[in-house]
Amino acid sequence: MFIDTHVHLNADQYDEDLNEVIQRALDQQVNTMVVVGFDRKTIERAIELADNYDFIYATIGWHPVDAIDCTDEDLKWIEKLAAHPKVVGIGETGLDYHWDKSPKEIQQEVFRKQIALAKRVSLPIIIHNREATADVLHILQEENAKEAGGIMHCFAGTPEEAQESIDMNFKISLGGPVTFKNAKQPKEVAKAVALEHLLIETDAPYLAPHPYRGKRNEPSYVPLVAEEIARLKELSIEEVAKATTENARKFFGLTHS
Repeated sequence: MFIDTHVHLNADQYDEDLNEVIQRALDQQVNTMVVVGFDRKTIERAIELADNYDFIYATIGWHPVDAIDCTDEDLKWIEKLAAHPKVVGIGETGLDYHWDKSPKEIQQEVFRKQIALAKRVSLPIIIHNREATADVLHILQEENAKEAGGIMHCFAGTPEEAQESIDMNFKISLGGPVTFKNAKQPKEVAKAVALEHLLIETDAPYLAPHPYRGKRNEPSYVPLVAEEIARLKELSIEEVAKATTENARKFFGLTHS
């Protein structure tokens, strides 16, 4: 059995065939999915999906690219929704220095506010980090994010940065990029990080693993991520599936089996 710990089934890309996408995941033993909301529309949809399917959970937060649009009212709304029994994390939040829609200082402010929110509601933080690793780690340290813990989603840093994250009570989640032939760093991380600290995800509909790279991703592909980690660690896929599933269950406090 597998858990896709980060998927956007709330994305428009699934409007036409959501039920088929979910069924294909279940057919591949992906029996639990965590749907990530990152603005008003996707948060509402994530919670709706969690209400409709017993094997779907939601995380809710505000994406750093859109930090400039985030108001205190939005954060109050997220905090209120965090009491929902199927909401298991705050995020995705973090920093994204690739796109320039939201100035860095606004991203950092909204990120800090969501770390504080996560600590207040006692939920883990789901981190989005693009080209901002030093600042992400610095802010997590400064804001004592260790108290909440969290996930480095689709981790793209070095093994040393992974260890720094683990020391702050964060899990390392790997997705499609670990399967890319030229992805040296994710492969090094997969080898270096102990199985007890690893999670797997798709980030679907984005970042489809090899051999589907460039196509629409979906949660049924998460076993391909596990398979590559197993190959790199010289383990069986069953060992990786069992460990990452147990890690996710324990981490999120999931009840569905």
